Amino acid sequence: MAVTGDKKLDKSTPDAEWKKLLSSEEYHVIRQKGTEPPGSGKYNKFDSEGTFVCAACQAPLYGSNTKFNSGCGWPAFYDNLPDTVDRHTDVSMGMKRVEITCKNCGGHLGHVFEGEGFKNPIDERHCVNSVSIKFKPKS
Repeated sequence: MAVTGDKKLDKSTPDAEWKKLLSSEEYHVIRQKGTEPPGSGKYNKFDSEGTFVCAACQAPLYGSNTKFNSGCGWPAFYDNLPDTVDRHTDVSMGMKRVEITCKNCGGHLGHVFEGEGFKNPIDERHCVNSVSIKFKPKS
């Protein structure tokens, strides 16, 4: 569980607290399962060594070594750090997709797509909103 000051941030954090802690855009994407416009996120074409953490609770989610350029308009990773991301069936757009959320706080990250033919070890693309993550450089 992440802590901000003396506040514990996890799945038990009330919605009213998230509204205070997150910007309106972060709240819309992370808590209301929104999506940032393609190509608009700061991490789409970002390439530095480090770790991507949840923008809401700061839990580590992805290593930069699994990030790749998919051309989809959002940051793409082929795998998350162990035991950090939950997967859920999402039928909100009239089709079956796999939503990914932060295991610690339940914040919406994006969706996973499988079998697209990307040359990565597991042929997955975690399509993640830049708003949902923050970058911590390798020290």
